[in-house]
Amino acid sequence: MAIRVASTSGYTTEAPDLLQRYESLDPVEVHTRWRKWFPRAPSRILDIGAGTGRDAAWFVSLGHTVTAVEPTDALREGAAKLHPEPEITWLKDALPDLPITCARNEHFDIVMLNAVWMHLCEEERRIGIANIAALMGYGARLFMSLRHGPVPEGRRMFEISGTETIALAKTHKLAPLLNIRSGSILGENKKRRVKWTMLVFEKS
Repeated sequence: MAIRVASTSGYTTEAPDLLQRYESLDPVEVHTRWRKWFPRAPSRILDIGAGTGRDAAWFVSLGHTVTAVEPTDALREGAAKLHPEPEITWLKDALPDLPITCARNEHFDIVMLNAVWMHLCEEERRIGIANIAALMGYGARLFMSLRHGPVPEGRRMFEISGTETIALAKTHKLAPLLNIRSGSILGENKKRRVKWTMLVFEKS
């Protein structure tokens, strides 16, 4: 199956550094603003753009099982070594098509897209939201964060608003539960005045 990965530009060369920086962040702090929307354990979580596996391992510690999707080989392979928990299934796959994930015919209670969506162009977002919604069971929740601010060198990012994303999600029966804007907790992003929009949706 062909996997489109243009959205991951820059991550391969930065992988060694990211495996240290992302792991240094406390997932409790990362998810504190929307944690109250997490379903009770045990739930099936799809973590798209799982990166270093920090969040996937934390979800497992809370009693969930995780399918962790990461297209960048250097990140995925490093993450699997850092977090070998048997409750994490690692997949090489990518938005917008998610061909490998969709072929498994599974449905999830939670879908995470933490710092992922802004890497996709408008057409990729249109295709991606349809595939994500198809992977969600009734009442499942989608957690999505959007980055706002200077684009790091070598990365591919688009400026996307919460309003635009909510409108797109509604076309696939994803109703908004949360829409807040906050500052970054990462030191270098604080210096750049990077902001984040945090969204939660529920499938009806």
